[in-house]
Amino acid sequence: MTARAPLALAIRDRFVRRTAAADAALIVAGSLVMAATAQWSLPLPFTPVPITGQTLGVLLVGAALGARRGAGSILLYLLQGAAGLPFFAGGTGGLPVLAGPTGGYLIGCVPSAYVVGLLAERGFDRRFRSAVVAFATGEAVVYLFGVFWLARFVGSERALAAGLWPFLPGTVVKAALAGAALSATWAWIRRRDGGRAARGERGVASGS
Repeated sequence: MTARAPLALAIRDRFVRRTAAADAALIVAGSLVMAATAQWSLPLPFTPVPITGQTLGVLLVGAALGARRGAGSILLYLLQGAAGLPFFAGGTGGLPVLAGPTGGYLIGCVPSAYVVGLLAERGFDRRFRSAVVAFATGEAVVYLFGVFWLARFVGSERALAAGLWPFLPGTVVKAALAGAALSATWAWIRRRDGGRAARGERGVASGS
């Protein structure tokens, strides 16, 4: 399947030239989106893993920037948080967060963004149903890393109950929200491009 430009690049190319500076700006912007969504945090009394908007940020950043830029943006976010910026859930930061119970979820965001970006480059994000499939796959990657790491802290017998089952309803909602947002934006771009093409054809016809 032929690779396609991810959403942010498709929009960028309509307004600015392709430059390293433009790419860098998108990567930094993606890390700030991650930092913002991580602040939507709700601690739970029975697990060290909070409910956050972080995975929604991963899905949006990966799909919008594509595989390499998306993963790079998440990696930059982790470096910013590890350096002490209050970018992790609930305004936390520092290396102890990465080494703690939720560290696996954070590390898993990098391959998750890459997988989602790869699927977006194959056009999965352009229709709602395929977008939800892509985003659910990305969520699964985060949980794979997160639950495996969490087991070191709560025990393997409690890892799924503490790190997966309570979060599945929210996972479905996030995948649906991201799917709706991306597919709707692509639909708007198709309508916009179609309208411009139609106007161009009318202009050619009137001038002939």
